Amino acid sequence: MTRSATPAARHHAAIIITAALLSALCTAPACAQDSRKVTEPVAPPSCIQLTATEPGGDDTARIQSAIDQCPAGRAVRLSGVFTTGPLKLRSGVSLIIDANAVLQASANPKLYDRGANTCGTIDQQGRGCKPFITIDNASSSGIYGPGAIDGQGGRVVDGGSESWWQLARRAQKEDARQNVPRLLEVTNSQDITLHNITLRNSPNFHVTLNKVDGFTAWGVRINTPATARNTDGIDPISSRNITIAHSYIRTGDDNVAIKAGNNGGTENISVLHNHFYSGHGMSIGSETNGGVRRVLVEDLTMDGTTSGLRIKSDVSRGGVVDQVNYRNICLRDVKAPIDISTSYNKKADGAQVPVYTNIHFDDVHSVTPGRVIVQGYDEQRPVQATLRNVSIAGKAERKIEFANLSGDAIGSIGSGTCRFIAFPEAAPSTRPQLTQEQARQYAYSEVLKYVGIAGKETVDPWDPLSDPLAKGASFTPDYIVDKNAPADGKRSFNTVQEAINRAIIDSAVKPAERLYVLLKPGVYPELVYIPASAAPITLYGEGKEPASTRITAKLEASMTGAAYDAAHGAQFANAPAEIQAMYAGVNAREQIGTFGTATVWIRNSGFQARNLTFENGYNKDTGNARAEALPNINNIHHQALALQVDGADKAQFENIRLLGFQDTLYLKSPQIGSTVRSFFNKSYIEGDVDFIFGDSTAYFYQSEIRTLGDRGVSYVAAPDTHLNTKYGFVFDSVRFTHEGKRSDNFYLLRQWFHSSRCTPYAPLPLEGYRCTYGPSNGYKAPVGTVARISLEAVGKMVVLNSRIGAHINKQQPWSDWNKKGTISYRPVQYNSDDHWNNLIKAGIDPVKDLGYSKPAAPADIFLGEFNNSDE
Repeated sequence: MTRSATPAARHHAAIIITAALLSALCTAPACAQDSRKVTEPVAPPSCIQLTATEPGGDDTARIQSAIDQCPAGRAVRLSGVFTTGPLKLRSGVSLIIDANAVLQASANPKLYDRGANTCGTIDQQGRGCKPFITIDNASSSGIYGPGAIDGQGGRVVDGGSESWWQLARRAQKEDARQNVPRLLEVTNSQDITLHNITLRNSPNFHVTLNKVDGFTAWGVRINTPATARNTDGIDPISSRNITIAHSYIRTGDDNVAIKAGNNGGTENISVLHNHFYSGHGMSIGSETNGGVRRVLVEDLTMDGTTSGLRIKSDVSRGGVVDQVNYRNICLRDVKAPIDISTSYNKKADGAQVPVYTNIHFDDVHSVTPGRVIVQGYDEQRPVQATLRNVSIAGKAERKIEFANLSGDAIGSIGSGTCRFIAFPEAAPSTRPQLTQEQARQYAYSEVLKYVGIAGKETVDPWDPLSDPLAKGASFTPDYIVDKNAPADGKRSFNTVQEAINRAIIDSAVKPAERLYVLLKPGVYPELVYIPASAAPITLYGEGKEPASTRITAKLEASMTGAAYDAAHGAQFANAPAEIQAMYAGVNAREQIGTFGTATVWIRNSGFQARNLTFENGYNKDTGNARAEALPNINNIHHQALALQVDGADKAQFENIRLLGFQDTLYLKSPQIGSTVRSFFNKSYIEGDVDFIFGDSTAYFYQSEIRTLGDRGVSYVAAPDTHLNTKYGFVFDSVRFTHEGKRSDNFYLLRQWFHSSRCTPYAPLPLEGYRCTYGPSNGYKAPVGTVARISLEAVGKMVVLNSRIGAHINKQQPWSDWNKKGTISYRPVQYNSDDHWNNLIKAGIDPVKDLGYSKPAAPADIFLGEFNNSDE
């Protein structure tokens, strides 16, 4: 039956479907879909791995050269953040973009210009820019994630005053065309793959396919603002055998648009198990003059698109659209859930009449009200469609004319089950990324110039890389330590501590700018304590490598003061008063505790060390605490420090090795709410749990941080940086390595909930449990208090330009402090907004209880990454 444009026809589209018609409906996938057998793609092996170098540099030539030299069947792998101009993938060659890696398009329009010098301008022609990535006359190429390609559409173009998107909006107002680049353009190609990749912020269309036979997009995430004009998601044009599956698309234009223009027809299309968000919907058209046929759209949710299931064309570009099956579709907040029109441009002129036949709607449900538009061309060429189990919530506005609709009436209450899910952003939020501008604030020269009271730091520029120590300068030693040579007690010594004792005595008599202590190669089994009172001391070894000269001891936190005295009391018997005071502070304890275990204990501001190894040898002979292994050879694992930098400012370490297990390196400020600075360059630090911890500012550069695999869980760092301290720990150009064990329970950090005795952040399975804000930390079951000093020990750490080993949890390298449901739990806090909101959730008022005025704006960064690569 043909429906005309009468009011009655517009609101009554129901015909009882006959049994014969039901049997005629296409229910087998082969009736309309990709003719290939498509399974989830697997990335090819890589031929080369490129790591990003200087942020913001032009990597075009380096990446293109790697692509050109890569053999077919292999891939160029990218780790880090790269910026390039246009790239071209060769036949058989793919790109793999690592987790947390980004390939971003340059904002320089000259790089994309096709020769007319129009890219980045507005005119009446458009298409004056090359695409960012081109695949042309190729086969078996692809782009694989899980990283991202960023078109930087919202960035102001170089030399201009508008972004690509603003240029497009201005062109719209001026009835002109923008010359902006597309993100990915595939032409005359076969068997092309996109897998598990994020495409975002395209200046124009994200993916266009023209004359392509065989294309798979699987697990793709397209993410561009709804306000970005002409940013279609994926557009198959004059192509065949296309599958778009398990993907998430939100953008500023058609989420998917199937087209067929002058280059021929489009056929055998499968759009399966996808989720669409902002955008203009699941579209066919507007170019259909080449003919579109055999399309299957199945298991699709659309949440917030303007149109839903849309077919659009007009007489200037119309053709036959045939055999389209929509199955199991759910829509929410969609203005026009069904939108079929043959007059897309009402001013169009031509003789290419759109004809839509064999359109099937099966289990299509809009859970919110919306318009139904079905408009054929005329009575001779109506829309021919069947409907089964179709519903639009509420009273739908319907515009139906020249339509032959068979089957069920459109209901107002759906019988299907709709499950909408949020756009998948959880993973990026657990690995917060810094912008380039933010990353510049973490250069070592910026981080190391602040010292003193938190929030009121003094600016005191310090450039340790310009110091002779970092430049490998030779020094004239004031004292020489050689365990195998005669000692005179004045300039030559058999132990390191004896040389330090003499340096303290001498500097008291005749102050010096700096004293140099040379250590000859060997193993020195002793403790080394350097007090604040001495002149700045440089301790350095002359061996070929740091391992040649090693200071080692075996203290651990449960050792009694008496055992400590028996083992080391003799070496401090004749020490200067300042050192005896340090010794006595440990000796007096019933158990020496974590902070009494340091092999090397530094209180000396300006202290330097080079080409040395500091080791706490506790458990080194048996391996550390393999509690999960049987036989259980050693199930005791206590804190044991190799190095403690205690209140010393401008402590500099060059080419040193710190060996230990738990709590290898402790960096302590002189008092709560203040900071001092340490710098580690070209060094090696190992451990397994919280092995770099403390509340001072420390910069680790060009170094290796090695996780030992003896525990089932491991944390590299445990900072307790004060809330108002500008910087905590920064790791720049560092390699985070491991012994070969890979575990999802290995992390970069947990933020030390220092001195807390109970947690207000989650309940305990204990009747009457309560932990509230109080003047001190205390707990007597089931009630306790948590003090300001613990709440404000937030922990700050940034990792940039570094390589993160396979042992670190990729999705969430930043861990909570202990497990939820334990007495000391605190959730990970990425920034000051998290801190503020967590206090409120815990029943602690930041204004009334803590005297804060308002949240920081913008939020202060606690944790962040930039330009890192994953192993």
